[in-house]
Parts: sequence; C-alpha cells; structure tokens
Amino acid sequence: MIETTAESASTYPPDVHCLKLGNREIFLIGTAHISKESVDLVRQVIAKERPDCVCVELDEKRYEALAKRKTWELLDLREIIRKKQLSTLLINMILASYQKRLGDQMGVKPGTELLEAVQEAEKYGIPVALCDRDVRVTLRRAWQSTSFWRKNYLLASILTSMFEETEITEEKLRELKESDVLSELLSELGQAMPELKQVLIDERDTFLAEKIKGAEGKRLVAVVGAGHVAGIKTALGEDRSGQMEGINIIP
Repeated sequence: MIETTAESASTYPPDVHCLKLGNREIFLIGTAHISKESVDLVRQVIAKERPDCVCVELDEKRYEALAKRKTWELLDLREIIRKKQLSTLLINMILASYQKRLGDQMGVKPGTELLEAVQEAEKYGIPVALCDRDVRVTLRRAWQSTSFWRKNYLLASILTSMFEETEITEEKLRELKESDVLSELLSELGQAMPELKQVLIDERDTFLAEKIKGAEGKRLVAVVGAGHVAGIKTALGEDRSGQMEGINIIP
C-alpha cells in the first residue's frame, strides 16, 4: 500500500510527492519538461536526499538523444525508410518541434530536468535507472492503435502544428508548468482520440511504476512529467507486473 508522508508538505513544494511503499521511501518529482524551476527542484531534491537510486522518465534512446542533443536531421533517412520507421520519425519530429517552440519561449531546452537528474546522480555516485518504455515501442503502439481515417487526421493535425508560428500564450505556458508536454500535445491534437492517451500516458504510467518498484535501494528519487504523477501513484499501490509483457510488444 502506498502512503503519502507529511514531509512533502513541510519540506518541498507540491511538485514533490514523498511516498512510503512498505519499508521504502520514494520522492516522486512531477516536472514540466520545459521549466527552469523543474531543473532547479530536481537538483535540490537529489542533493538533499542522496537516494540509493535515481529513476528517470527516459529510455535509452531518449537519454541518448538528450545527452548528445541528437536530432532527426542527423539520422540516416535511407535506413529509416528501409526499416519502415517513417511514422516513428514523423511523430518524433512533431514532438521535438512542439517542445522546441516551448523551450525557445521559456529559455529551457526540453527534457533538461531529466538530463539534470542523471548528471546530478552521477555527480554523487548514485545509480540511475532509465524507467520509461522504449520510445519506439510506444510510438509504434500508438500508430497501430489508430484507424486509417484517424491516422490521416492525426498527420494533418501534427503537420499543421509543426509549422505553426503562433506564439504560445502565457496562459498555456502556466498550464504546461502543471502538466506534461506530451499530454498537452495530445490534447491539442484532438480530444477524440482516447486510444492515444491509453498508449502514450496510461500504459507508460504502469510501466514507469513497475520499473520504479524494481529499482534497487530503499530510498529513491523518481523524476517524471507532472502528467504521469497521479497514474504512477495509483500504479505503485497495485501489482501490475502481469501487464508488463502485454504493454511492451507491438501488436
């Protein structure tokens, strides 16, 4: 059973959820992926708590992209076409474009707080667990879950958003500080596509929670997008290990 401790209210802002899971303590940090405040908060919590392990909402591919600042322009397009990964490339381009617009306005590169969590852990010799599902599996499952007509609608919507030059409003930026950029992008692409939320948010909540539970140590810091916090807290209190194989395959 998962419990919330009083320490979260007295020591840290509401973005930090101090949880008890049996004899383990988990500091679950909900971040906005384009917020300088999130970067500072991640650094502060890791430095203060010195956990046994730092868990981050990254898989190996996304970590490599962040660490090396690798972009889609550097990819071998012939190899992508040969492996039939154009849909994955396109969605990655759209998300990167959307996050770049936000980062340009807020002065923070997308995902900086996740990379900061890894670097801060390494500074103190703390092991790091990359807890997210392989982004290729996530994107392929999302693509496979949509019908032909909805694929066309999705492509039209995301292409429009990719080349849109409209400045993001202050109100939207405030909303994003309380949410996950991916969640907001999905919301903008259409509320009528719940199958995308299922794959991109709900399944990953389960995956992240099970990986966090599988991390070594009794004192953990977990850094995730704010939009995942509620789902992860629910999943931490349940045994969903039996779902892991099913949500980690491409149908």
